[in-house]
Amino acid sequence: MDDIKNKVNIDDKLFLNSYNVDTASHLAIKDTAVCLDCNEKICTFICPAHVYEWKDGHLTVDYEGCLECGACRIGCSHDNIDWTYPRGGFGIQFRLG
Repeated sequence: MDDIKNKVNIDDKLFLNSYNVDTASHLAIKDTAVCLDCNEKICTFICPAHVYEWKDGHLTVDYEGCLECGACRIGCSHDNIDWTYPRGGFGIQFRLG
């Protein structure tokens, strides 16, 4: 029982992080038409931060909460995500605790 009390869930860990958000996105969809034809829409569920979301018939990219893990780039079977690290000094700042 004590082991369960000592475990921290992922949301509690993510809450410790902070972001220095850039005005320019480091994530981009190369061709939106490819997303419209994509049946899997893997990016909408592979991203642990839920950066990608299908809304009103198009894909939204909320780069501000990106964890910079690159899962979206690897998971997209159409190679349709242009992913780079944010510019120096911007992006997530992980806090361990």
